[in-house]
Amino acid sequence: MRVLSVDLGTSNTVAVLSAHGRPPRVVEVDGSATMPSAVYAEEDGTLVVGRDAERRARLDPSRFEPNPKRRVDDGTLLLGDTVVPVAETLAAVLKRVHEETTRQLGGAAPDEVRLTHPAQWGPVRRNVLLTAARLAGMGSALVLVPEPVAAAAHFASLGHTLLPGQALAVYDLGAGTFDVAVVAATQSGFAVLAEDGLPDLGGLDVDQTLLEHVGRQVSHRDPRGWQHLLRPESTADRRARRALQEDVRAAKEALSRHPQTEVPMPEPFDDVLVTRGELEALVRPNLLRSADLLAATIRATGTTPDRLGGVYLVGGSSRIPLVATLIAEQLRIVPTSLDQPETAVALGAHQVTQEGISMRTSGVTPGAQAAPAPQNPPTPTATPAPTAQQPQFGGQYPPTAGYPAQGLQTNFPTPLRQDFPTPPRPGRRTRSKVIAAAAAAVVLALGTVGGFLLFGGDDLPSAESCRSAGARDAQGFTECLRQLAGAVADGGTCKAAPADALADVTCGLSDDYTVSYAQVGTQDEVQGVLREELGSMSEGDHVLADWRGNGLDGSFRAGVSGGTGVLVFTVKDRPLVGWISRTAEGDDLTPDALADYFTQRVQPGT
Repeated sequence: MRVLSVDLGTSNTVAVLSAHGRPPRVVEVDGSATMPSAVYAEEDGTLVVGRDAERRARLDPSRFEPNPKRRVDDGTLLLGDTVVPVAETLAAVLKRVHEETTRQLGGAAPDEVRLTHPAQWGPVRRNVLLTAARLAGMGSALVLVPEPVAAAAHFASLGHTLLPGQALAVYDLGAGTFDVAVVAATQSGFAVLAEDGLPDLGGLDVDQTLLEHVGRQVSHRDPRGWQHLLRPESTADRRARRALQEDVRAAKEALSRHPQTEVPMPEPFDDVLVTRGELEALVRPNLLRSADLLAATIRATGTTPDRLGGVYLVGGSSRIPLVATLIAEQLRIVPTSLDQPETAVALGAHQVTQEGISMRTSGVTPGAQAAPAPQNPPTPTATPAPTAQQPQFGGQYPPTAGYPAQGLQTNFPTPLRQDFPTPPRPGRRTRSKVIAAAAAAVVLALGTVGGFLLFGGDDLPSAESCRSAGARDAQGFTECLRQLAGAVADGGTCKAAPADALADVTCGLSDDYTVSYAQVGTQDEVQGVLREELGSMSEGDHVLADWRGNGLDGSFRAGVSGGTGVLVFTVKDRPLVGWISRTAEGDDLTPDALADYFTQRVQPGT
């Protein structure tokens, strides 16, 4: 089986291939293990990528985008006078990797492509990545792997054993962002316990800080000329700025190896000598923020640094020596790193076991089954993990697993291990049917959304008031449930559910959809429904996302199984849950269709 793993990074892209039973190897593109993720638009609209794009950037930097992944939320890019969808720029990068891989395979395409992504990326961003992969001709056998899961798998493949009950902290300082995650080993792979990040910290931000430092040394000689470098108005200015940015980046990298280096400057400025001490003084405040966030994310799982299996440094900018120093000072742990931390994620994506590709668990807790994996991957030890909402370390929920890239969907797997603690079950709210359980889980995720537009800010029930049931009206709504139901509650189709039902209120909607709402006693009861019911689903694709509305904040999960579709939405800080369901034949019943129906008709505030 030919398996290609691609880590499309902010600055560089790395690909790893295994084929014909041979060990995974890094695919060299243009003679290097890393290919710049840069894109350049020719006048005829043709997109050039990698080092060729960087060379052409000196001709007309306005047609050049060095970091298209950082623009994933922008929709389109203006490259010169050409408007290019972001998905197409990412597709051009992936296509170059795919073409080189196919060439090295003698014309045969990979059987499976694995694409890594930040754990915090939601469905919209993941859809951009999937669209790009399809535009690149990578086929339909696409699998998404969260970056910290891939990093943990690579850590395990290096011979670092993670014992049951242990977890690994992944410190990922890439070019565009800083991401941190705590990943627990499970029996089948890894599950993300908690993750966080700093969108304003990355290698590019370090470059900018160093550039400003250099400017303070030379700008007094020609203030106007320096402003032209910072805000180029002509092609010559843009060329000079591009060259200076490359030299500043090279100086930053050199200071990871040497105590000092020089930054070549364009005329009329003199070259600038910079030292490692100067750079560390410049970046120390932001790196301290990253170390503090690492410590806080570890605490959020309910564990302590001394119980970790290690701290793994990935991302090119983690080479900065001060990173390891600050982490050691903060956590009293010496972190582990590689000579080439840029390759760790791509190599790790290749090592994840068949059941071990895990999505983030924050806000949702069901388990899933991964897509097929390459032959003979190393198997890490494991222990299930809690979510960020339920941080008791030791694992209450099954790991959310890898998802074949079919509309950002994921297949649900094996039942939860029985040797982990089980949250208390809600009193009367029990139901053995899988769909009812799945609905409850989805409800939990989506309940946060409730109709913000339907309540005045002063009239919204507080989170504290929603922790007790309160009075119910003729339809069965409490004040808190009515906030969650939003406009649906006023549609005239809602009625109180029977006393022994899982729901408190059921509303009939158009197109054979039904939406139900429930207010349980505690968040533990909410999590109990999620864990037992949704975790037992063994088939069906799932879509998950976060939503806000009507003064609430939550998430939802949608799945289809056996001709029945369920979408459950939950509220972040209140024991409220809702779910929509529909039974139908045909291809129109999909998780995406459920998600669209929720956002258009059910989401509070719509």
